[in-house]
Amino acid sequence: MSGDLSPQAMLPQDRAKQAAADAAAAIVEDGMLVGLGSGTTLRRFVRSLGLRVGQGLRITGVPTSESTRALAVELGISVADLNDVSELDLVLDGADEIDPQGQMIKGGGGNLLWEKIVATAGQRFVAVIDESKPVAHLGKFPLPVEVVRFGWRSTERQIRGLFVESGFLEPAMTLRGGEASPFVTDGGHYILDCALGEITHPEPLAIALDRIAGVVENGLFIDIARSAIIGKPDGTVETVTYD
Repeated sequence: MSGDLSPQAMLPQDRAKQAAADAAAAIVEDGMLVGLGSGTTLRRFVRSLGLRVGQGLRITGVPTSESTRALAVELGISVADLNDVSELDLVLDGADEIDPQGQMIKGGGGNLLWEKIVATAGQRFVAVIDESKPVAHLGKFPLPVEVVRFGWRSTERQIRGLFVESGFLEPAMTLRGGEASPFVTDGGHYILDCALGEITHPEPLAIALDRIAGVVENGLFIDIARSAIIGKPDGTVETVTYD
């Protein structure tokens, strides 16, 4: 187990995240090309993986964010640009929500575009999460939509119109960080956080969002996750497989 705190000193959710992180690091095999996700649980995973690398594990990581890259380099993990490698053997990343079919909302940390590019470049994607992330239906977590800065208000209006046409009668949309100091992704874009409530048909919504000019990517990750490692506060994990 990595980290500065003993399991007894951690909060229950932190123990769950650490359990998932350690279990995820344990499935990485020597010689793999591995997609390294972003977020709080995945930072724990990268630290756990760094311990294994320090013990002789040889892998190459492809980070999904600049912050993950910096942490991996600090821990002595070899990293590469996605342009310079072949298909990844394994991608490990978190999720803000995941439903019983393995459909996910991602992007709460602001890295959804790079995360989706890396996620779809791998043979296998494993979600590394704590037990608060599985849900019966997506949508309680606001859906992030990454948009080009140029003309973002026009793009926002078109997105809002799509939501209304799709049956979301009062979609609440906010520019992440606010207009005075907008959050900017590693790719140089803005994010609109869209509170929709229950999303009953995520796949067609994802397709429709991507057709809007100015939308770079949306946080619906459809048919990507093949399994999930779910950490529990008691330090155990559950592995779920999706068809």
